[in-house]
Amino acid sequence: MFPRLPIKLHDCYQHGVGTEAEIFIVEGDSASKAAVRARSPRTQAVLPMQGKPLNAWKASRSAVAKNELYLALIDALGAGWGETFNLASLRYERVTLLFDPDADGIHCGALALMFFYRWMRPALQAGRIGVVRPPVYEIASLDRSEVLHAYSEDHYQKIKAALDEKNAKYHTQKYRGLASMNESALVATCIDPATRNRSVCDCKDAEAAIRVFGGQLPK
Repeated sequence: MFPRLPIKLHDCYQHGVGTEAEIFIVEGDSASKAAVRARSPRTQAVLPMQGKPLNAWKASRSAVAKNELYLALIDALGAGWGETFNLASLRYERVTLLFDPDADGIHCGALALMFFYRWMRPALQAGRIGVVRPPVYEIASLDRSEVLHAYSEDHYQKIKAALDEKNAKYHTQKYRGLASMNESALVATCIDPATRNRSVCDCKDAEAAIRVFGGQLPK
């Protein structure tokens, strides 16, 4: 029996533990197209989530069951949800949240973590959920022999000050989301496991997100 897969899922060829299979969850179609161009089709899948996800921590089970974004995610992962979730059936070795480095992206990432915490908690406990934070700025020498990336405004100012002190000539670009990044930068900072910075998420991260966005944890 073939699994029911979302229409917008760009799947990879390999699946399961031991295959390095990974699914990127991104914001919208433009980000999805950029990630699909940069990914490795053998081991990396991409699923866009259009719009802000439902707060699955506060929502009822019936509300989550009717939510198109979460239904697509549940179908893509292929392991059920809630009391039917089976970690061994997860179609990917890693789930990676890849959202834009702005307020909306941070909020979407927090909402996604809340969903996993409530409905697929064993995946969080097993270290299967992670996040990659894209850079905000590119700082490059004029001949592009040196390219640096800044991940916050403070980081950018520190890099800029160091270059100015050396009288270095450079140009900068502020990224407006994944779709604005050139492919080589996207691969190096977000897609390639050998060069990106991916943080594994756990239950404490999800609990912190719940506290920030107004939920209450069980005592």
